[in-house]
Amino acid sequence: MASFLTSIMVSLYLALIIPATVSASGTFSKHFAKTELTPTVRKITRLHFYFHDIVSGKNPTAIKIIAPKNSFGMTAMIDDPLTIATKPGSTVVGRAQGLYALASQHDSALLIVMNIAFTYGKYNGSELSVMGRNRVLDAVREMPVIGGSGVFRFARGYALANTVRYNPKTGDAVVQYNVTVIH
Repeated sequence: MASFLTSIMVSLYLALIIPATVSASGTFSKHFAKTELTPTVRKITRLHFYFHDIVSGKNPTAIKIIAPKNSFGMTAMIDDPLTIATKPGSTVVGRAQGLYALASQHDSALLIVMNIAFTYGKYNGSELSVMGRNRVLDAVREMPVIGGSGVFRFARGYALANTVRYNPKTGDAVVQYNVTVIH
């Protein structure tokens, strides 16, 4: 009988006292009115830069992390410089950091998952996140911008990519990006 009463008392304590203590100590979540969360003035920003994907040499900016026997599934980690001109020595405005993987068995299509981290000018410290399908043999490829941080908080938009230069011997490439975002 004593163990039954002890069980009841412990159960009541757990059911009544602990939830009251937890709710008094803080809030897990809070709902905001749409006007509190969404900026009242939205901006459209258009960005233009060049992506230098260097897989050869002593200091590659893209390295294979998965290299299967056939090309399907090949995955590379990237930390590619983004510049204002096609020349590698031109002003670096940021880095493309993430990965790409050959995700199609039937054509040359990559899965792109990358953050565009800006390191120069008024966008320094801000980022855009791009994720999507990149059919590398198409003249122009469109990928979604799915988010951002800093100046680009709540960003959404698209990135258009076209290859400016590709070296089939080394695999190195320069890709022009035109990015349009609403933020």
